[in-house]
Amino acid sequence: MLDRGARPSVTIVICAYTERRWDRLLDVIESVRAQSIAPQEVLVVIDHNADLYERLTEIVDDVTVVESSGPRGLSGARNTGVGLADSDIVAFLDDDAEAAPDWLQRLLALYDDPDVLAVGGRVEPVWETGRPGYFGEELDWIVGCSHRGMPKVASEVRNVIGANMSFRREVLRQVGGFNLSLGRQGTLPLGCEETEICIRSKIGSPGSRIVYEPAALVRHHVPADRGTLRYMLSRSWSEGISKAQVSRVVGQKRALGPERRYVRSVLPRAVFSGIRDWGRGDNPQGLGRAGAVIAVLAWTAAGYVRGRRMAHVEGSPLSGTVIARAPWSEVQ
Repeated sequence: MLDRGARPSVTIVICAYTERRWDRLLDVIESVRAQSIAPQEVLVVIDHNADLYERLTEIVDDVTVVESSGPRGLSGARNTGVGLADSDIVAFLDDDAEAAPDWLQRLLALYDDPDVLAVGGRVEPVWETGRPGYFGEELDWIVGCSHRGMPKVASEVRNVIGANMSFRREVLRQVGGFNLSLGRQGTLPLGCEETEICIRSKIGSPGSRIVYEPAALVRHHVPADRGTLRYMLSRSWSEGISKAQVSRVVGQKRALGPERRYVRSVLPRAVFSGIRDWGRGDNPQGLGRAGAVIAVLAWTAAGYVRGRRMAHVEGSPLSGTVIARAPWSEVQ
């Protein structure tokens, strides 16, 4: 156990899978170099892309570049990083999310409390072509960012956001790492690995806490095609299916508690605000914003129903084993 007041050692894990994000990946690495507190090590895990691995190893010598030893997908790549880390804390960044200079310092400050298992921070969208008028901040979770309704000060939460999160390494190893049965499976774009592992971590440590610290900031690049209504609905459908799978693993109450509060309070205000702005002439896009919220809610709910049904169909990607652990797992 880390001594209270001692600064924990930290490994930063960046997972990458495509050369199309090459410039973004280099920007992420540069943002890590500029941290006010230097990490013990930076691991860039390449997810089954030999060309990207070779290209990166040729130009960087101050970070460790490794190939994923797990199955293809984000969970396998993250577990590769966890398995190689030799530090108190493992922090994760996406390959298109730049960290603010004090990002790591802000995350580590919360680990003074031994009951804190994980700390995540704010993810701010950087829109490639500007935010679409119909895309309200309440829906920023669709592009992997913090959304309106999340805490504005450091607070206990159910789960952290994947683009900006950290865990005690011993916790990750005790729970068996990220669930390999979640995440993209072929053409089925599942997710929610972060939600599921946070819930399992707390189940194994009663009285513990997972904290969201909005002052620990990263900026997440959002390409233009992720602001389209088509992408919004596709991502919402996938989110519903993913939540259905998480419900199978940890139970419906644990999996959907924050979502119920979000649907009851945040979304109605977003709809009324959009209609009001349109009616007053303050924002002609207000009606579209309200309509997008309703459509996203409907598609997410439909995806959830579909996911629940798929779980009972033999041979479905959602049937079978519910927790697939990393090979180094301490769970028997």
